[in-house]
Amino acid sequence: MISPNDNGFSDADIKGLKLAFSQHCSTANEATSSELGIALPPANYRAGLHFNKGASIYEQRITPGGIWMESQVDVKGKGIARSLDWHLATMASNDREREEITYKLLECLPRSVLASLQRRMTPLLQFDVVGALPTELSLFIFTYLPAASLLACSLVSKRWHTLATDQVLWRRLCYAHGWEWRTDVAAPTPWDGLGDADLADAVIREERDEDEGMGDEEEDEDEGSGEGAADVIDFIGDDSVDWTSMPMNIDDIEAQGLSHLLIPITSAALSSSTSAITPISRITSQHGVLPRSAHLAPDYKLLHQTHVLLHNRFCQGAYRRRILPGADAGGHSAAVYCLWLWTYPAGLDGRSAPLQVLFTGSKDRTVREWDLRTDRVRRVVGELHDSSVLSLCVSSDFAKSGDGEEALGSEPSSAGFLVSGGSDRRVVVWDLGKDRLVKVLQDHLDSVLCVRVDSGRLVTCSKDRTVRTYGFPSLKPQFVFRAHRAAVNAVSVVGDVIVSGSGDRSIRVWNANTGALISTFEEHHARGIASIEFKPPYLLSGSSDMHLRMFDIASSQGWSTNPEVNTVPSSTAPTLTSSTSHAQDNIAMIPGQGMAPFFLHSSLTRSMSDTPRPDANTVVCHACGSHGLAARREQERHTHLVRSVALGEEFAVSGSYDLTIKVWDRKTGALVADLNGGHTGRIFCVGFDCTKIVSCGEDQRICIWDFSHGIDTSFIKL
Repeated sequence: MISPNDNGFSDADIKGLKLAFSQHCSTANEATSSELGIALPPANYRAGLHFNKGASIYEQRITPGGIWMESQVDVKGKGIARSLDWHLATMASNDREREEITYKLLECLPRSVLASLQRRMTPLLQFDVVGALPTELSLFIFTYLPAASLLACSLVSKRWHTLATDQVLWRRLCYAHGWEWRTDVAAPTPWDGLGDADLADAVIREERDEDEGMGDEEEDEDEGSGEGAADVIDFIGDDSVDWTSMPMNIDDIEAQGLSHLLIPITSAALSSSTSAITPISRITSQHGVLPRSAHLAPDYKLLHQTHVLLHNRFCQGAYRRRILPGADAGGHSAAVYCLWLWTYPAGLDGRSAPLQVLFTGSKDRTVREWDLRTDRVRRVVGELHDSSVLSLCVSSDFAKSGDGEEALGSEPSSAGFLVSGGSDRRVVVWDLGKDRLVKVLQDHLDSVLCVRVDSGRLVTCSKDRTVRTYGFPSLKPQFVFRAHRAAVNAVSVVGDVIVSGSGDRSIRVWNANTGALISTFEEHHARGIASIEFKPPYLLSGSSDMHLRMFDIASSQGWSTNPEVNTVPSSTAPTLTSSTSHAQDNIAMIPGQGMAPFFLHSSLTRSMSDTPRPDANTVVCHACGSHGLAARREQERHTHLVRSVALGEEFAVSGSYDLTIKVWDRKTGALVADLNGGHTGRIFCVGFDCTKIVSCGEDQRICIWDFSHGIDTSFIKL
């Protein structure tokens, strides 16, 4: 074994090494000449000899075409190391021999030189397999990565940055969540907003049995009057502004690479005049920032990051609250029972961009349309109801004439139809585009508590214990469902499936095409069901028992704010009834975004109590993932009737008579945010989208809990 030291190698080592290399070179040259027919120079060929004049002995090196000859060296071993260059490796016949020769050479070098060589060789060992592929294949590999991994990959190299920021990848991620880019962004325009001050005192009504219907509260003589509209909104200057802002940790934003989305609001954006009832904020784009430009090219990475930031704000409760004006500024003069968010398509009334508005119905017998850019009333639809407006919805989802729907005398407006139901037993349909009455339905025998439209079908329910369906927009009667034993407080329709919730504590599922009862969930709550929302396969319900319940009809799994939902004694366990004909039970359900179609069958319609879960009495913390006891769920739940629920892709929102609004994780049921302080009376209705939550109640207030403040959301399609 050759052992290097400070003085070089021993004479025996040098002699052995020279002999080994001489034999190897001779063998390699002979093989090459025999194969290629090349004549070699004579054995005494010394073209490669070089002399060291200072040492009185010559030193020999190998040059191209030269053969190494035996000679002495000036310093033991070091002359050999200098004589062995890469030309020697080329004389080997294959890679294996080159490897052995190179290894022998490296053994001759000191460790310091080896360390230097290692640093120089490291880049040669690195090879970007993904980056070397054609762009199409590289992008295909990146499609399997989540958003966080794509952001990390963009920091690896320029090539990976180009791949990881490709719009195709981010568009795919956005579409998976149903996030769309609004291509027709309007030019920047200033507008005003109105707000009002909070009242210190809260008015909490006594608890009563609401099982028979949700329209009973409007019969109270003084209910909804509050303190008077003037007392609610009268303020002067900025000191009384109701801008409740929950701070968000800026470190969390910067850690996610989202700080560039935040745009500071200057003091000029929060100015107010000196009149008694005046605009208190001159801000833009959902009370946050100016839109970027008139027409932006889609940037799906920006769209995805903005949605992630909004999601985090929901989780952290980082909102800014404002309140729409009251009666003195054109608002409602009595309790507000219902609301509906609606976006007009671009091109209406000469507008180049969509316009989001809010419709509200009140005890003052009117429906008002609010422009959410200015927080001002755009239109008042009055003199249609003789008493309170209890429910409303807006839709442009019309049935086609070829689907059994009668053709109208004129084409329905693309602006949509407004449908409202009231305690006067009327269902009123109003054409928003033509601003005219379409029809008034008076088939119910008692207050109309809920109206909904989907897939060319209008569904209404009433305190008369019935559910009625009509063609839409022809309004031709179709079916009357009479199975409930108490007032039907809420309905929801998606595709060919209708779900109804009643004060008899049951939820029933109907075939909208045949009118057949598919399934019944008896004793779904301990008391009457006040509100429901159905987005296949998920069904969310709120009840007089102060609890929420999420139910996956496809898997019979879900969660509830009631820790005893899975420990009901067998004697009181909920029962299920279904139609006898299983052939009619197989009804195709309309899937939600990103979900495969499924079928609702009687075998899948068990109550959650029939499918026990190991963590039935535990709660999963949305922050750390730990499990808590049922006592924590007791602290999180509402303390009064849950009057309204709304269901989204990631969150569920509930509004209660306890004056609070709660945001829940749709998958786990964990409490995400608890919003309070906005209302001084019972909350009657809530709604939300990815940027805000809206609520209304008996205090005449319409609150907007804005989670997009300081963020440009003008390109988000709502």
